[in-house]
Order: sequence, then C-alpha cells, then structure tokens
Amino acid sequence: MLSRSSSTGALLFIGALTLRAQATTAAHYPERAVRRDIPMTNAIRRAFAAGTRDSSGRPGRNYGQLRTDYSIDARLDPGTSRITGHETIVVQNNTNDSLSSIVMRLDQNLFLFQSPHAAPWVPAEPTDGFVITRMTVNGQPVNLAPQAMGGRGRGGAAAVAPAENRASGMNTSRATISLVNAIAAKGRATLEVDWSHKVPGGPGAAHRMVQRWADTLYQPTQWYPRVAVYDDLRGWDPELYLGPSEFYNNFGRFDVRIDVPAGWIVSGTGVLQNPEDVLTPAARERLAHVLESDDVRTIVGTNEVGPGQATTAGTRLVWHFLADSVNDFAWATARKFNWTATRATIPGKGRVPVNMYFLPGDSSLYVNAGSIARHALEFYSSLWFPYQFPQLTLQDGPSAGMEYPMVINSNQGAADHETGHQWWPMTVSNNETWYGWMDEGFNQYMNILSAADRNHASPMLDRLGQSYGTVSGDEAEPPMMWDANYAGAQRYGFTTYSKTPLMLSMLGGIVGDTAVQRAHRQWATTWMYKHPSPWDYMFFMNHALGRDLGWFWNYWLFTTESVDGSIADVKTSGAKTTVTVRQDGQMPSPVVLKVQFAPSGAAIKPMKNAVMFDASTAIVTYPVDVWFSGSKTFKAELNFGARKIEKITLDPGARFPDRNPADNVWPR
Repeated sequence: MLSRSSSTGALLFIGALTLRAQATTAAHYPERAVRRDIPMTNAIRRAFAAGTRDSSGRPGRNYGQLRTDYSIDARLDPGTSRITGHETIVVQNNTNDSLSSIVMRLDQNLFLFQSPHAAPWVPAEPTDGFVITRMTVNGQPVNLAPQAMGGRGRGGAAAVAPAENRASGMNTSRATISLVNAIAAKGRATLEVDWSHKVPGGPGAAHRMVQRWADTLYQPTQWYPRVAVYDDLRGWDPELYLGPSEFYNNFGRFDVRIDVPAGWIVSGTGVLQNPEDVLTPAARERLAHVLESDDVRTIVGTNEVGPGQATTAGTRLVWHFLADSVNDFAWATARKFNWTATRATIPGKGRVPVNMYFLPGDSSLYVNAGSIARHALEFYSSLWFPYQFPQLTLQDGPSAGMEYPMVINSNQGAADHETGHQWWPMTVSNNETWYGWMDEGFNQYMNILSAADRNHASPMLDRLGQSYGTVSGDEAEPPMMWDANYAGAQRYGFTTYSKTPLMLSMLGGIVGDTAVQRAHRQWATTWMYKHPSPWDYMFFMNHALGRDLGWFWNYWLFTTESVDGSIADVKTSGAKTTVTVRQDGQMPSPVVLKVQFAPSGAAIKPMKNAVMFDASTAIVTYPVDVWFSGSKTFKAELNFGARKIEKITLDPGARFPDRNPADNVWPR
C-alpha cells in the first residue's frame, strides 16, 4: 500500500507517461489509416490456392461446379391444394472433391412454422411442409427416419462411412443425406424422391408466403426438393431458407410434366413440348403468329373457359415443359387464366415470345406489361449480353415481384426489375442468399438506366453516391459483405437493394459510367452459367478498369463509412488559389473541384489535371492517392492565371458520400 505522497507521485508519473504517449502517437500516427487492400477470407484464400479462382477475377484452371438434371412428374389436386410429385435428379460432380453427402433444399418446410424464419416473412398458412415418403441414391434406399441434423460447411470424405444412406434435418429447409458410397470427383449419382406438399394460401399477397388464391389460382415456388450448391468456397451451401434472402442454385436441365384438371392453363419455365395435347387448334393458330409483330395477341381469351375452350377436352391434362441450362423451375396455373403474348427482338439473337397469364379481373395490370418486358429484354441484351433463353413469361398471382428462369411473377409494375433478373442470378448465378447485392443491387442500378432509356432521357446517376453520407454509420446497417440471410429486416432492403447503385454511382464518378458498364459487361460474360463471388467481381473490375481499387471495395463493401468532404478554406495570392479540402470520414475519395471563373478577364491558363467544362468552368481532379499518407486535409493548388474565380464546388457530380453537402461550396 502506498502512502498519500507516494500515491500522488505515482499518479503524476503515470500522467506524464500518458501525455508523452499521446504526443508520440500524434507525431507518428496519421489522422486516418486508409486501408488500400481487399479484405480476404479463408474461403477465398483456399480457392486461390486450389486454383479454382484467380486473382484476375476469372474462374481458375481448376474451377468446377455441380450440374443437376431434373425429371419431375407433378400432379395438382385443387380439392386439397396439394402437389404430389416424383422426381429423378442426376447429379454430375464436376468438382475435384469427393462428396460423402448430398445436401437438399427443402424450402417448403418453412411453412411448418417450427422452422426458423425472419420477420416479417411469416407464412400466411401453416402446412405439413415437404412430406417425403421415399428417396433413393443410385437405387439404394435412404433411411428417412429422424436423425440428428447434418453439419454445416464443406462436404469432403467422412472419417467413417455410414452403414446405410441416411437423412438428417428432414424437418428443416436444409437436409443432409449421408452416403454409403461417396460421389467421386467428376462422378455422378442419381437420386429419386417421392414427395408431396400443400400449396400454402392465406390472406393477402405476402411475398412468397402466399402461393395460391383459394383453389382457383396456384403460383407454386420452391415447390420441389432441390440439390443444394456445392462450391469451392464453402462446400455445401450452409444456409437455411428464412424468407427474405433468396436463392443459390445449380444449373441443369428440367424435364417437367404437370398434371392439372382439363381447362386449367399452365405457364412455366421452358418451352411447352406438347401443345397439340393441351391447346385448342385456335390457341395454336394464334401462337403461330406471335413473332410476326410487336402487337399483343390474345391466345386464350376471357370467354374461353373450361375443357374444350381454354384447353383441349378431357378430365385432366399433362403439360410438358423442357428447359436447359437453367437454375430453377417455376410455374403457375389457374382455372380462368387469360393468356396474351407479344414478342421481343433480341440483338444478336432474334425474336422470342413474351407470354402473359393473368386473371380477367387483373387485365388492367397487364396493359403495358408486354411493352415494358420487351424493352427490358432488348435494352439489357444490348447493355450486357443477349438474353439467353427461348421465351419469357409473366405470371399473375399472390406474388407480384419475383423472378425465376424464363418466368417472372409480375405484372407491369415490376416487369422491368424482374426481367432484369434474367441476367443475374438466372444466367450469372451469384449466391444471392449471402450476397444479395450482387443481383438485387446490380438490378436496381441497371433499372435506372433502363427507365431513362424508356423515357428517352439520360440516366440520373449524380447525387446517388453522395446521398449515402446522410445514412452511413447507422448501427442497424450491416456491411454489404455481411451474410444477407441474417442482415435483419430493418436494413435488409437498403443493403441488398439500394446501396449498390450508390456504390456504382461513386465508381462512375471516378472512372466514368460507361467504363463501369463496359467492365461489368466483361465480368458478366466471363461468369455466364457459373457462380462468381464478390472477390471475383472486385478483382475483375480492378483489372478491367486498370485501377487498384482495393480501397474503394473495402470501404463500400466491408464497412459503413463515408467520405464526408468539405471545403475548409480558400486563399488567393496573386494568380494562385489554394483550396483546403477536408475529409472527416474514414472513406477516401478523389478530390474533384468545379472551378467557375468570371465571364471575362485574363486568359485562363491550362492545368495538367484540369479539363475545361465550358468557356468559364474547369473541372480539376486530384487522385485518391493524395490521402494515402494519412492526412485528413489536402491543399489543392490552382494556378489558372489572373482570371477571377467566382465559385468552387467540391464533388460537383455529387458522387461521393457526404453528410453535409452545404459545406462543399465556396463561398458559403
């Protein structure tokens, strides 16, 4: 124990050390340390080491993925609202890993109510989920009796092979089939599954939580057991289906037969293979002329209802659809569907039909749907790459904003957005469960471009990036690289949908919007029918743009920081003006100044980092590198000669996140 005098001396000594440490810190540490690299996780490091992905942002020499080919026979009973199905799945393991298990996606188990779900995605009706009565792998039965739930993560060979094929987690949305005989690398396996489930209904039109209107219209989604994705980053996809986050699926072939009462029209992914068995001669004749013009033609009208009028005669009919190189299958059916069709002309490909199926009472919602979908198909085909599929279908129902290959559950309200999803994730298949910004966010960005083109206007990308500054740093906002499945309802929509256009607005402010779109097009073409990760996108864009943008990706994707720039001071001495620019945020940005001169006076001298916007306005740019030393202030030296400067604006395009744009202008 110290005496009073010795205690006081000790405190003074500690205080002196603290002051000295603070002085040392101030002398040796920058005001902000700008991180300039792209953060890496163990998963992407493993992929680089294994050669499955490349630091150029392209697939590596050892890249491989599963292919899953489905043959499904399904029967709908409107009396019980139940679908009964038998499916055969051929799994082609094109990876270099031996698979000791198969993970199944059983999304209908969300409706068991005992399964976890994210608010406010609450099922409108509890059901019995997937009732799976039989499953085999390569002809050998799978024990479906309740087991402990399978583990998460990678799926290499087990230490001890089980004595039988056995299932676990069958009452969740993610089940694991442990295999007696592993699926060899480059090998294949055949699964057979018998199943049924009730199509969930209920009040309202909750997104994916209601899939039918009474017993007259059905819009099944996530309606069949699926094999999960196995990739080089996490092995078997570890995510549960919780409601808001969407999907991550394998590509393959779907051969689907749907048995419904005669008179019911069926729409779906793929191309109808047996029109002569299910369509009337009149409907087939009308379809034959759809590609002749942009007119919207009626295929089945309001007064054509029931067997022999809407469809061929009979008691029940089987509609046969075939789709190749798709990552899902969706369909709809109704007792009184109207069916209209038009066409889109795809640059570099030709004409494809656009079908619209809707209830007569919803016809006003489809008046402009065909022209909007046509424009979207044609515009995005020119912007990115040609639409890859043989047709597009719009389906009426409880969900009016959801996408599947060749199918959008949408009326004209969301037709542009949902059509955009045919590029991602339907052709460039990112993991939208985890990184939803790579499909919803990219889509929101290109919707801005499409809407402007449709209105014969220039897209408004200015101010988007700046607007993020007013919301950045909210405690409820997760970084974009956070698992979107657990992002929380409060900020899921912003992080997944709205933030990406803000990020790409800033990127366009650095390299130019056309350069962003050109690089994005190259990335998309490179990753068609594959599973790109965020790192593949970041590294590819760096290479395509010829820029080291590690700092940019770090702050936008891994943090919730902003730039928060301002003009702190302006001083003029003779012909030279010094503009002190300050950035109080952690995110750096280039310094872009709009300098407006008096309309007359001495000639304006050129500066090497300035371009003349017009006769009395210059845009001066300093690269982001000026901040890398760690200072939060930068002195921009302007030397344009003796012409008077009347106004200076920092970030004139409003592309960089800023809390208070009012302090970006001099004089105040």
